[in-house]
Amino acid sequence: MDRLRVIGGIPLQGEITISGAKNAALPIMAASLLSEGEVILSRVPYLADITTMAHLLMHCGLDLSMPSATPGSFGYSLSLKPSGKAITDAPYDLVRKMRASILVLGPLVTKYGRATVSMPGGCAIGTRPIDLHLKGLERLGATVTLEGGDVQVTAPKGLHGADVTFPFITVTGTANLMMAATLAKGTTRIINAAKEPEVVDLAKFLNAMGAKISGVGTETMTIEGVSMLGGCTHAIIPDRIETGTYIAAAGITNGDLELIGADLDMLSVVKGELIDAGMLFEATSRGVRVCRADKNKPLRSINIKTEPYPGFPTDLQAQIMTLMTVAQGTSTVTETIFENRFMHVAELLRMGANVQIHGSSAVVTGVERLKGAPVMATDLRASASLVIAGLAAEGETIINRIYHLDRGYEMMETKLNNCGASIERIV
Repeated sequence: MDRLRVIGGIPLQGEITISGAKNAALPIMAASLLSEGEVILSRVPYLADITTMAHLLMHCGLDLSMPSATPGSFGYSLSLKPSGKAITDAPYDLVRKMRASILVLGPLVTKYGRATVSMPGGCAIGTRPIDLHLKGLERLGATVTLEGGDVQVTAPKGLHGADVTFPFITVTGTANLMMAATLAKGTTRIINAAKEPEVVDLAKFLNAMGAKISGVGTETMTIEGVSMLGGCTHAIIPDRIETGTYIAAAGITNGDLELIGADLDMLSVVKGELIDAGMLFEATSRGVRVCRADKNKPLRSINIKTEPYPGFPTDLQAQIMTLMTVAQGTSTVTETIFENRFMHVAELLRMGANVQIHGSSAVVTGVERLKGAPVMATDLRASASLVIAGLAAEGETIINRIYHLDRGYEMMETKLNNCGASIERIV
């Protein structure tokens, strides 16, 4: 199993190209099942999760190819089009590695009237039930049964529009219901819909195929069903979580990075908090420059609380907590989305961090420096936080179980090494 060896203490200098957003690409790829023509997607990140979704879509009847892929470059283009066959089951062997596999459920049911999908896997960061997806599909007229770890959904007469009110915000639930409603008869309203940029990007993609979706980015989304969807071309939005991760890397190493293609409008809350902490952001012709405002002083502590968009993203909680381990003062980090998202704390403690957990909050008292140690990655974002810690630590850090990292960060060690980091993959 691959590991990373990180030698810390080197300020990062240079530029990093921000890849397309994994959390936008996955639902958009799943939505390609709805098309009767060819879909061409650009800026698709080369990741393990993308490969898993590609295999699942080919199993379900899509022809998939890469019209352009330049070795050593970041991102590539995908062509997806119907092959003439339709397989409406997603077996366990294909979905066990990734929770986003559930996103094929809505497209398959609305297009073919049936789908069988195994309960998906993914990061062990807490309970992420799909009951809201299933209740939403039932509101649209589907019949749902659970058998042997599989979800079986049928709608032989097709889906029909309805009002679906989510009791709390669910990003994948919103995406699944939005895709299902595009071919349903009549009008669907999703109330308390997710507002994340990745959801907005999915809606733009569906509308480019001929869907009629309005209210995107608001609490109530309206979908007028259409009879069919056609092909289109679409560029995936830049990855805001990758952007935030490299901002934290610049801050913790006292480095100076230009993030090519970054869009800080999707990170306004994070940007505001980090300015308070002492970070500097300057717009450039290609993206944004990030560094400490005063390179002779440590960063200042801040308090953060994760919330649905446009609040502070849970997917950046671990990275910013790591940044705060060397900030001056005491920070409080409160997690409201996932109950198991402090698993990285035990590993940070091994590196000399001072963190105490009190229920859903972590109290972080800054230390002068972290020290390298062997650590174990527990999930995708925890993996990134440990790389960030290793970049700043004194000595050598060995990060085990980095397969999580390969699920969500495109060529991370290459990008960081190009900016002066010392990271080696050990097989």
